[in-house]
This record gives sequence, C-alpha cells and structure tokens, in this order.
Amino acid sequence: MTQGIEAVDFRRWSSDPAGFAHGLGASFERYGFAVVAHHGLRQPLIDRCLDDFKTFFAWPVGEKMRYHVPGSGGARGYTPFGVEAAKGAAMHDLKEFWHVGRELPPGHRYRRYMPDNLWIDGIEGFRETTLALWEAFDAMGRELLSAIALHLGLAPRWFDDKVAEGNSVLRVIHYPPVGDGGGAIRAGAHEDINAITLLLGAEEAGLQVLDRDGRWLDINPAPGTLVCNIGDMLQRLTNHVLPSTTHRVVNPPRERADRPRYSMPFFLHFNPDFEIRSLPACIGPGRPDRYPDSITADEFLRQRLREIRLL
Repeated sequence: MTQGIEAVDFRRWSSDPAGFAHGLGASFERYGFAVVAHHGLRQPLIDRCLDDFKTFFAWPVGEKMRYHVPGSGGARGYTPFGVEAAKGAAMHDLKEFWHVGRELPPGHRYRRYMPDNLWIDGIEGFRETTLALWEAFDAMGRELLSAIALHLGLAPRWFDDKVAEGNSVLRVIHYPPVGDGGGAIRAGAHEDINAITLLLGAEEAGLQVLDRDGRWLDINPAPGTLVCNIGDMLQRLTNHVLPSTTHRVVNPPRERADRPRYSMPFFLHFNPDFEIRSLPACIGPGRPDRYPDSITADEFLRQRLREIRLL
C-alpha cells in the first residue's frame, strides 16, 4: 500500500497535459513524491536487466571487486557493501550497487565530468540491456520534467536542453538479507542529490517517506507503476516550491529478514555546467530567495558526494 499518495496516470500526458501536470505537481508540492501509473517502460526489458544484476550480485566478492574503481566516488561500476552512508549517519547503509551513466563519444566537452561505463564480462547482452533501460528511463524523465515545467508555468520543454547531456545515473541496488542489521538499516534517512529520481517498485517493501506532518509513510507502489521524487537540485532551483523529501529504506520484519531486496532508481541530473539559480517565478512576497548565490550542477554533486562518503 502507498499511504496517502494517489497515483497519476501517465496516459493523461497525451490526452490531457494540463490535467496530468496539475496532478503530478500537486503530489510533488504535498509530498515531494508522486506515483505514476501506466508509465510505459517495457516490463520484459526491466526483468532482463534485473535478472542480469541478480546474477552479478550473487558472484563472490572478489569477482565483483574487479569492477570497483577506488577513488571514483562510485560514479561507474560496482560499489561494495558498507561504503555509502546517509548524510550525518553514524552507520553505513546495508547495500551494494552498480552505476551506469551516459555514454559520451571521444573528445566530448563533458568527458572530464563523466567517466566511461564499466561492462560486466560473462553476462550475455549485459551492455545492450542496461543501456536500453538507461535510455528508457532518461526519455521518461524528460517527459515528467516537461509536465513539471507546465506546472511551474514554464515552457513545456524548458528543461530539455538543461538535462540533454546531464550526468544521469541508473543505480541497481542489492540489499542482502539483513540478519540483525547491527543497528543499521538498509538505507538511512536522506534526500536525493539530483533533479528528479525515477524508481521502479522493489519486490520487497521498505521504502518510507517522511510526510510534512512528521509521519513516515510506506511507499509500496503497485506493479506497473513507478515512483518519482524531487531531488535537492530541483528543490533549490524552485526555491522549495517543489520539496526534496526525506526518505529511507527500513529493514524487513523478522519473517522476511532472509530475503534480499533489489531496486532500480534512475537519478536524472542537469548538465554539469548548468547554473542552479532560483527561478524568478518561484520568488515573491512570502517566498524570498533562499539561494542568492548560484552553483553549478557538478559543484553541487561533488559537495554532496563528499557528505555521503563516496568522495
């Protein structure tokens, strides 16, 4: 069950753009999260990608570490268990994950911001399947940003050139069976760094959102839906009109503690040199500009990666 958050039907984006944008924007303003039904991402592609990563995460640690790049901040390839922690948290999260990002040609002006992807040997079709899902997420994210632009009173495609070459990342996460957890949880309370996050529903429950009333709401999206949430970059750009909401992944009840959990969030980012500056439409009487100084998307990203111990 997803408490209190009514799903918006993506099919309305073509039949009733204003109505879809209003429903999506209202959910974001209230919760920082939205549930999108009938998103159109192909289930066979999702299943193939997840199966590939289930195979990889079952490999011995030594084999997986061949795809870990120390000092890279986990930007691409494998990040092992026990590395990432929520900002300010005393304990690390109970997860390992893999990052796939944008493919750039030689000599591209953004290559200094985006390293090459790593590809797993021994899993047939891994590169093609993973990139196909990355591209599907990226296209879906641009459509949701267009609806957000409409909600904010901007031109519908206002975001397109701001994210067309963004450092967007598909993260595939494996949360192993927890045992007693040692006091840690699968993912500590945090906010996302990026513009928006798209998340396909996990097989196991655990995602919770901190409501503005101080309640933790369970977010267990139905099959065929995806969750989208506002990240800190878009919160800053909109001067908190669209809030970046605290969320976490809690440990399962004892009877399900022996089950792993997998999830696939897609973190959509602005172009690295995009200047994040409060939108004029989001400043006014009763809403002064919280951020008079701008910051580039890459500077913001690196600042936050240091805070969560990836840099």
